[in-house]
Amino acid sequence: MGRMKAFALALVALLVGSLVPLGLAATGMNNTANTTGSYAGVTDNATREMVIAENLVEKLQRLSRFAEDRIKPMEDKLPENSTILTHYRLAEGYKEKAVKEYSDGGYYDSILDSLTAMHHYKVALSALKDTREKVQDARERIRMEIERTGEYFRFVQRTISMAERQGIDVSNLTALYNETMEAYKVVLDDLKAGDYEKAKADYETAREKRALLDEELRKVHEELAYANADKVVKDFLTKGEKGMEIAKKAIEAGNEKGYNTTELQERLDAFSELYNRVKALADDGKYRDALTLIMENRKTVDEFHRAIEFVLRKGRERELEEKLKDIHAFLGEMNSRIQKDGKALRELKRKGVDTRGAEMRLRVAVQELRIGVDLLRARKPMDARAHFAVALDELHQVEEFILAHS
Repeated sequence: MGRMKAFALALVALLVGSLVPLGLAATGMNNTANTTGSYAGVTDNATREMVIAENLVEKLQRLSRFAEDRIKPMEDKLPENSTILTHYRLAEGYKEKAVKEYSDGGYYDSILDSLTAMHHYKVALSALKDTREKVQDARERIRMEIERTGEYFRFVQRTISMAERQGIDVSNLTALYNETMEAYKVVLDDLKAGDYEKAKADYETAREKRALLDEELRKVHEELAYANADKVVKDFLTKGEKGMEIAKKAIEAGNEKGYNTTELQERLDAFSELYNRVKALADDGKYRDALTLIMENRKTVDEFHRAIEFVLRKGRERELEEKLKDIHAFLGEMNSRIQKDGKALRELKRKGVDTRGAEMRLRVAVQELRIGVDLLRARKPMDARAHFAVALDELHQVEEFILAHS
């Protein structure tokens, strides 16, 4: 037993350092060196135990207050079986035991229970830190998603205005739009008030509202499509023709390089057959029938356009690869295009064109370019490349919008 005591006492200084959180050490435990120095003149084992126990209890009391200040305010919001509460309550129990043992002269037992309490406080506080970081990440994700809904709500507004002009009943869509807007506003208010738990619950409610809004929006879009069947079908044929040209060139280039183009060819063949049937109906003026045919074959249309998007994305990746060989020239070109596109969008806006979506894309391009540059400075070229790819893609989208409206 004596050897166990000696061993435990010899390790106390090291154990205390490893158990007490750094934050607490920095805010009120700077006298350890002086205390350690005082042990040198103490020779009696009982006295040594008393001095060590006294110092540990003193530090334990401060650690308890430190933990209480951080955990108590959120205790009611934590589940009973959470790591934080489980270890905090264990720590409090061992602390009370250590204090009583010290008062009763049981210094050795007080030392052991003080160290055990410190261990549980450390686990609880570490779990609290992890929880706060996760909450912060989740809060930022919610905030960013809500910010992205701005463009979605503008799209709903434009749909409502367009449908009203066409004489379509939008009462349900308008009501759901207002309810969903209000639901997201409540979430933002929760976040501003710092009430994350309420924000999380209200966010789920907002998402449910949006799902209902999406469904009603789909119905109104379908009514709008049939009310403008001739325009929708003509747009389908124009974009489809361009897509087929891109696919044919990609297949030709792929075959020359020995790539497997079977899947792209299959999707092109399926879409070409549909395209010809739709065109035949359109040529006869049967636009509603042609639109119905498109809707019935939505999967074929979607698969073909996803394939075209893939081809275009790969092309942009090769373009980026080539441009990044001279990073200074690339950044200079991107900045020049951003300035030019910004000026073009201002011109279109003066002419009455709704440029909000394109302006948002341009801002994203600027932001992604800036992040990419920062990552390059941090010597993270692969991470920078991903952001440059997004910037280049967004810029392409902006320039397509400008071209379409010029």
